[in-house]
Amino acid sequence: MAIPLTAVVLLTVTALMFSVELAAGNTFSTRLVHGFSDEAMSFWASKGKTVTWPKRESVEHMRLLLSNDLKRQRLKLGSQKQLLFPSEGSETHFYGNELSWLHYVWIDIGTPNASFLVALDAGSDLLWLPCDCVQCAPLSSSYYSMLDKDLNEYSPARSSTSKHLSCSHQLCELGPNCQSPKERCPYTVNYYSANTSSSGFLFEDQLHLTSVGGYEHQGSVRAPIVIGCGSKQSGNYLTGAAPDGVMGLGPGEISVPSLLAKSGFVPRSFSLCFGKSNSGTIFFGDKGPENQRRSSFVSLDGNYNTYVVEVQRYCVGGTCPKLSGFQALVDSGSSFTFLPSEIFTKVVTEFEEQMNATRLATEDFPYCYKASSQGLPNIPSMKLLLAANQSFVIQNPMFAISSGQGDNFYCVGLVPIEGMIGIIGQNFMEGYRMVFDWENMKLGWSRSKCQDIGSTAKLSPTSPPSGLTSNPLPTTEQQRNPGGHAVAPAIAGKATPKPSVASLHAVSWHYTMSSLLLSLILWLPYLI
Repeated sequence: MAIPLTAVVLLTVTALMFSVELAAGNTFSTRLVHGFSDEAMSFWASKGKTVTWPKRESVEHMRLLLSNDLKRQRLKLGSQKQLLFPSEGSETHFYGNELSWLHYVWIDIGTPNASFLVALDAGSDLLWLPCDCVQCAPLSSSYYSMLDKDLNEYSPARSSTSKHLSCSHQLCELGPNCQSPKERCPYTVNYYSANTSSSGFLFEDQLHLTSVGGYEHQGSVRAPIVIGCGSKQSGNYLTGAAPDGVMGLGPGEISVPSLLAKSGFVPRSFSLCFGKSNSGTIFFGDKGPENQRRSSFVSLDGNYNTYVVEVQRYCVGGTCPKLSGFQALVDSGSSFTFLPSEIFTKVVTEFEEQMNATRLATEDFPYCYKASSQGLPNIPSMKLLLAANQSFVIQNPMFAISSGQGDNFYCVGLVPIEGMIGIIGQNFMEGYRMVFDWENMKLGWSRSKCQDIGSTAKLSPTSPPSGLTSNPLPTTEQQRNPGGHAVAPAIAGKATPKPSVASLHAVSWHYTMSSLLLSLILWLPYLI
């Protein structure tokens, strides 16, 4: 017996009837009504909303239809070609040991906009800033020899577009601990480095971005994002690492790339490029060139919650030791690359056999070599063989250090780590345009000098952006995952990453159809 399910959907297409026959015999029928028809006008009138549009087949009517077509095309196609980058420029900055060997970018937040120098971290999800500080790192430029201006402290009270995230919001993981659903949502992010954390409250505010490509060659965008108001930091965040905050770039629902995608600005993908000259770029919406190499992201303990790839072999020179495979987190927040202890031993032993130089051990890096006046000759090559026989060649497996007495040393940028999960850090990403395409569950990489992506356009930060566009932060309902469960923010732990998004579930046809109809209805006010 067929069970009918009927829904009326208002669309800017010609009215028609259609039905879908399921294998089980159930029939679902949906009546589509033209969004500019008399019936649609009557529908909105019954809802207490007065709408008017030009007379059918008039010039004004045709212009309205064309304008609406262009809007829908932008929704479907525009984001595929548009790239976004921070309003102060796409360039990333590297300050060496003074700021813990991390890469940073200047971003503008709030209204009026304030600038922050945030560390880029693909291994965590949350964007947090020093805010209403109780325990924060120094922010004065006089404390840092390489900075030419003071760092900022975020204050929600000084931004007219700031509002607190309540404990009832779907992105508030610690909501069950709140005494009232209307309270401010607290957060705590714990990092792999010993006793390193940030804690405070979550807020919504606007991130200032610049678009390049797409239908508008260049324009300004204010994107709604979630910010951790970090009143208390600990560990490395008080001694040089990320004094002005961290931009978590992970795949969790609370991260900047995820929220930009949910708001419809760009696909759920971004690229980082770290050049050999200690500069680089970041672009949101970048899916990389067609000829790039790709490898699929894999689950970690059954969960797809971070950027993990499968390394099948670690090769040194022409030798690829057996049983040298492991899973690796691709993490821009790690300066060096970490290998599981057993794999580390195999790799450095093979490297030592092929190296024609005297080894000198340091406290942190046991495989260092003194360079002659001609440098360090005959450095064995290194590469990772990823799934599908994809080769990831390490551009520079060693880094130089000085003894302070005129002697130069070259060290292998590898560190052993407990467990079986490794970390591919910044030193192995150097010279590559790294694409984190969560939409297609692929890691992409191609050689790049980091100056050929989107022309690395920049805008002057001296005045607020004009010609602004803005989409609202996804509602509570839109934050739900296909299984209907709340999506939690990341509580990052880099050595043993904890789930930051719910496990992927198969979605039934019934739920998919219902969600599609609901989405179309929700979009209608924007379409007309």
